[in-house]
Amino acid sequence: MKKIIYITALVFLTSSFTVSKRIEALIAKEVKSVFSVETYQKKYISLSNDISKDLPQKITDTNFYKIYNNQKLLGYYYFGQAFGKADYFDFIVIFDKNLIVSKVKVLVYREDHGGEVGSKRWLNQFSGKSKSDNLIYQKDIAAISGATISAKSMTNEINKLLKTVQILHQKQVL
Repeated sequence: MKKIIYITALVFLTSSFTVSKRIEALIAKEVKSVFSVETYQKKYISLSNDISKDLPQKITDTNFYKIYNNQKLLGYYYFGQAFGKADYFDFIVIFDKNLIVSKVKVLVYREDHGGEVGSKRWLNQFSGKSKSDNLIYQKDIAAISGATISAKSMTNEINKLLKTVQILHQKQVL
């Protein structure tokens, strides 16, 4: 019995590292595409506890980065999760150096229904949005039949991120 538990744990750990590498590869592809670069460097944004506690979106050393190419700031990216009907899905938001959304992409969608939230056409609605925007689902962002929960969730997560970016900009962190 111990052997089965050990093997199961080992398989789980191995597969989680594979997913992590896969997501990192998807992020790299999107960043390179948006900024038209072959290579880039990323630097996480370090926040004090005083700033972190007031943010609508939790920022850690694993989800929000400055993007550089040859020491030149290109922009930023945020890796987050939103909730669908029964499970979370992973997404990335890429900002230019002026904190304008350049691209939003769903990286991993784990449910049978609602995958339309990952369509380029729907996600393009977020491009060009800035830290001062407050998006209203079904007004600023079109609804998706069959993906209502995921679409609302994504809109809410983007709103929290835009408010967070606004606070970080005001506090001169970005």
